[in-house]
Amino acid sequence: MSTLSFSTSRRTLLAAAAVAGAVSLLPAAVRASTAGDKIRPFRIDIPQAQLDDLRQRLAATRWPDRETVEDQSQGVQLARLQPLVRYWATDYDWRKAEAKLNALPQFITEIDGLDIQFAHIRSRHPDAMPLIMTHGWPGSIFELLKVVEPLTDPTAHGGRAEDAFHLVLPTYPGYGFSGKPRNGDWTPPRVAQAWHQLMGRLGYARYVAQGGDWGAIISEVMAIQAPTGLLGVHTNMPGTVPPDVVQLVRTRQPVPAHFSDGEKAAYASLDVFYNHGFGYAEMMNTRPQTLGYALADSPVGMAAFFYEKFATWTYTGGQPETAFTFDEMLDDITLYWLTNTGTSSSRSYWDAAQLGGGPFTVREIPKVPVAVTVFPGEIYQAPRSWTEKSYHNLIYFNEVDKGGHFAAWEEPQLFSAELRAAFRPLR
Repeated sequence: MSTLSFSTSRRTLLAAAAVAGAVSLLPAAVRASTAGDKIRPFRIDIPQAQLDDLRQRLAATRWPDRETVEDQSQGVQLARLQPLVRYWATDYDWRKAEAKLNALPQFITEIDGLDIQFAHIRSRHPDAMPLIMTHGWPGSIFELLKVVEPLTDPTAHGGRAEDAFHLVLPTYPGYGFSGKPRNGDWTPPRVAQAWHQLMGRLGYARYVAQGGDWGAIISEVMAIQAPTGLLGVHTNMPGTVPPDVVQLVRTRQPVPAHFSDGEKAAYASLDVFYNHGFGYAEMMNTRPQTLGYALADSPVGMAAFFYEKFATWTYTGGQPETAFTFDEMLDDITLYWLTNTGTSSSRSYWDAAQLGGGPFTVREIPKVPVAVTVFPGEIYQAPRSWTEKSYHNLIYFNEVDKGGHFAAWEEPQLFSAELRAAFRPLR
């Protein structure tokens, strides 16, 4: 499998070189300081000993018995996971992944006592719109790399100069190279407030926000908070499901007869998710620490946990290899492994669960403009009827014909075109 091809412009390379020159090559991956709200350059440099340890663990894997069914109903099939792990143990090169991230201008700043790591890529187009994009779980900044160039340099990718964005790509607290919260109060409302503070710290008085998965939740919460300067949000995983519908699904009630065809299709998808595929979230919602022991100690356990979501949440019919290369999947998995964030990222579910609600439960947004793109491989396809009831100022709604939960990763050109169209009225 070949590695992800990512075209980095001379402008970005020069910016990255400046960052590299400002930071000494320390042996630690994360270079924290007590510099308060100062924005510090950041560069990744994983010690070789950690990579050697990973390969030793992979070589010593004790595999489970083969599943007793012929499909994926018991989870990731042994014959599907073993080739990925063999490649990880013998051919995968983390240094190439590290170089992709280090080619971006990366920084760390402290917000509310926690280090937040982020990439900040300014467009060469002077009137570009500032955009903060948030990844989800089990994603990372890697899932957004393919849209960096189309969004910051649209004229090179079929767009217009007036469609350009300045990008801010933060890493969620407890994930990757951001700090790990030491209590349970880094809930979505606090993260949303931190993102607004980050944009102000970067000098952006007016901006837009976008996300899927956790990024969708954070963007929507930002819109609910409606801080001064937030012009609008775009989500590719909208929270529009009425609470009574969630209750019907969770208690396995038949779909209401008065539902439209779109609402019935959404109901069917929610039934599959909540009643046949929600175990991973129940574990993280209720026992993230217990789960974390396995994720911290077994790279194969982590790979299986993540691979299942790549298989079920991509628009591939359960064949994620048709959407991602082995290298692309392993870049993301290895990032979690090397930063030992399997447990801390799981706790983000527990933190949010204390507030109640669910990932798709209605988040009513009364004023801030909201744009929605519905991808066919998303966990559920939000019908327009529910969307209009949730977002009172819906400025854009489009259903596309390809792509799934990891939309920016799976269909970067389509995703970029959607963002250009969605935010065009707000420029």
